[in-house]
Amino acid sequence: MEISQEMIAIGQKAKDAARRLAFMGTETKNKALAAMAEALLQNQTHILSANVQDVEAAEKKGLRKSLINRLQLTEKKIIEMSEAIQDVIALPDPVGAGEFWTRPNGLRIHKTRVPLGVVAMIYEARPNVTVDAAALCLKSGNACVLRGGSEAIESNKVLAQIIAEAAENCGCPAGSIQLVANTDRQYAVQLMRMNKYIDVIIPRGGTGLIRTVIENSTVPVIETGTGVCHAFVDKDADLEKAVNIVFNSKTQKPEVCNALETLLVHEDVAENYLPLIGQKFKDYGVEIRGCEKVQRILPYAQPAQEEDWGAEYLDLIISVKVVRDLDEALDHIYKYSTQHSETIITENYSTAQRFINEIDAAAVYTNVSTRFTDGGRFGFGAEIGISTQKLHARGPMALPELTTFKYMVYGDGQIV
Repeated sequence: MEISQEMIAIGQKAKDAARRLAFMGTETKNKALAAMAEALLQNQTHILSANVQDVEAAEKKGLRKSLINRLQLTEKKIIEMSEAIQDVIALPDPVGAGEFWTRPNGLRIHKTRVPLGVVAMIYEARPNVTVDAAALCLKSGNACVLRGGSEAIESNKVLAQIIAEAAENCGCPAGSIQLVANTDRQYAVQLMRMNKYIDVIIPRGGTGLIRTVIENSTVPVIETGTGVCHAFVDKDADLEKAVNIVFNSKTQKPEVCNALETLLVHEDVAENYLPLIGQKFKDYGVEIRGCEKVQRILPYAQPAQEEDWGAEYLDLIISVKVVRDLDEALDHIYKYSTQHSETIITENYSTAQRFINEIDAAAVYTNVSTRFTDGGRFGFGAEIGISTQKLHARGPMALPELTTFKYMVYGDGQIV
């Protein structure tokens, strides 16, 4: 595919900015971040006005409520975005961290963290990603090129302009933060082919978006997001605790990737537990899709189909299955998990340890809501995504994952 002059200009500008950002001091970067945080607060009216346009357009298109919830901004959310930048300021700068050692021949080797370079983000209707990605990239010395979805374009244009201007006014090079404002799909595809300018692409969104980027990109991709998350209520679970954890995991924010999608219940406690969580779900409006045993205990549950076990609903829908024991739960998760977040509710230490040891996922929990898989909750400040890969980045991606290494070797005439 031919790359347009418009995209080449964006790529070159980002590459030039990345060259300077790589050597920018922590104090200057933090000053720019503080200005970005303040600019968001000072421009709330402008941001909210743009966001209203996006929300109204989304409602006219008939987008589902969960997507509109992701899209919609409030004064509280803008304050939270500003606070997330402040959290990033407080984090240590990863650039330059490393270790020294000396070889027997006298060579001194310094392994040090350096920025990735130019990071491109392709994401859906989440305006906060614009701010989180820009803040993390800037602190880690990277330039960023942002391509959000059409649903949030007005919000993203205003947010990107505000934070980019704030950063530039504090000494960051032009091109440090750029938004691809054209939402035509071809521009996203062009971004995926810009190996000369882009060092890594990070998709953040639903299964379709992530698959499209992986299948079409010639730029290296860090896969994030798809979360078919499970909770297993063991026979030794505290049932009251299990109700609270499962309900929170599903309903606190059902439209995000760390929300619970499948509930597995040990057959020994199914008769007692399912009516408790089932009624709570029913009252809240959660649709339950269950196996035959679940339907027998909860007559209002809908029959689960095979595709339900691998579904990322991102909505008030949950699939529920009764299992014989821990082994069947582990087998089910192994088959359907996207290796994002899995949790067990049990008071049995040995069972918990076996679950944590044997489950292959970015985050595995005991007696904890899956909603904790988050950069902020982990103490990383904002996050650029949740990686479900097994490369250098796994789980909530923050500053260290936006750097790589280089080796600086010092000698005094040594030859091989």
